[in-house]
Amino acid sequence: MRTLYRGGRVHTPADPSATALLTDGDRIAWLGPDADAPAGADRVVDLAGGLLTPAFVDAHVHTTATGITLQGLDLTATRSAADVLDAVAAHAGRLPADAVVIGHGWDESGWADQTTPSAEQLDRAGGGRAVYLSRACVHAALVSSRLLTAEAKAAPGYDGGGWLRRDAHHVVRAAAFASITPAQTKAAQEATLRHAASLGIASIHECGGPGTSGEDDFTAALGHGPQFPKVYGLWGEAGAAAKARELGARGAAGDLYADGALGARTAHLSHDYLDDHGSAGHGYLSAEQIGEHLVGCAAHGVQGGFHAIGDAAIRTVLAGFGHAARTVGVERLRAGRHRIEHAELLDKAAIAKFVEYGIVASIQPAFDRLWGGENGMYAQRLGRERALSANPIGSMAGVGVLLAFGSDSPVTPLDPWGSCRAAMRHHNPVQRIGPKAAFAAHTRGGWRAVGDDDEGVLNPGGTATFTVWDTTATLTAVLTGDDTPAARTTVLAGTDIWTT
Repeated sequence: MRTLYRGGRVHTPADPSATALLTDGDRIAWLGPDADAPAGADRVVDLAGGLLTPAFVDAHVHTTATGITLQGLDLTATRSAADVLDAVAAHAGRLPADAVVIGHGWDESGWADQTTPSAEQLDRAGGGRAVYLSRACVHAALVSSRLLTAEAKAAPGYDGGGWLRRDAHHVVRAAAFASITPAQTKAAQEATLRHAASLGIASIHECGGPGTSGEDDFTAALGHGPQFPKVYGLWGEAGAAAKARELGARGAAGDLYADGALGARTAHLSHDYLDDHGSAGHGYLSAEQIGEHLVGCAAHGVQGGFHAIGDAAIRTVLAGFGHAARTVGVERLRAGRHRIEHAELLDKAAIAKFVEYGIVASIQPAFDRLWGGENGMYAQRLGRERALSANPIGSMAGVGVLLAFGSDSPVTPLDPWGSCRAAMRHHNPVQRIGPKAAFAAHTRGGWRAVGDDDEGVLNPGGTATFTVWDTTATLTAVLTGDDTPAARTTVLAGTDIWTT
């Protein structure tokens, strides 16, 4: 099938004046001005002045959890404990008596009264059902009494009030998600993928692993057909490079936890939290364990990577890279194109190590938009100075660190235009980047992060993966404005995966 898209604006380095593009199967056969378009197309699509660009990639997604939130109990708009309890009661009233109530998105850092609901209050709101409500960061949860099991009580991070962190949270999360049937998992994942395609996203990186999602959930996310966005899997389990390959993962990476999250006060810091004196969070891995994991990844030919947010955690991970480099050599380590997820608190010395070891920074600009600045959650946890130094996007981009943008959905919503703008409008002006760099990080950067270096740009002979947007503006004008265009069509390798 040869399809000619004409009468629009094609964003391509090959021909800045291009208004048309011809696909032949899964490849771009030609692009240029309408007047020069080849004859013989099987189908002609009138762009009606619309903008045609490379499709977006979201480099960090939790597919099932996102779908459950899209379909069910979304608590992101709650502004008090009472709001949370009211939402739980309304949702639980529509469920069977033996159902588990699963919700996501509460964030007490923005509430006037930051008191959270207790387990007993959730018992009442849920009508006696088991209730699991993940915090916005997904590194803590509020749970009802039925989930306060002996296993949870014996784990680090347990709190009898029902706000669980660390290992105790992992225990209750696994128990709550075990209630989801395979059919519900499939429906949730497909809801996420359809929603992603409707936003112009043609590929996602699925992050699974112990404490995040189980093996069956992970492999299911990799098994959807060509009518959905392409899913690259990252399995986050230490020392499991061979297992990652067996599961069909691109890497033993993603949410392999070196620490927790700032919102839950479990990110590992070099100094105590400002609002929790005596606590500097928690590190899950040693530098030696990290080095061994990377050596294993080199042996099995898979990408390695870690979740690291706090400065202490990032230093530990980078020390692990040093251990691995002494075993396999720096060049072999660089060839692995390993990655660090989030990388929120790092200084110039740490950034230099990213360059030295060729580490991909898989980051979420929306974190700064939602929690950065002088008065946001970061300032509450870290103080003003450290808050403004968080998420140093501009500093990384300025020295050539490969950036891959994502959402960490459902932590923040799938919103690629919003993520690009967040990077351009960072609370700290020093850390802002330009529109071209932001767009590249959310398109080509995502493909390069998994080793597909030829993707993410529209060139003759390249893969026909792109989105047609309902706007006559240029790409730069869209990014520097406030209006978000709708995706008319999203195409992956020549196949329409979304069309209005």
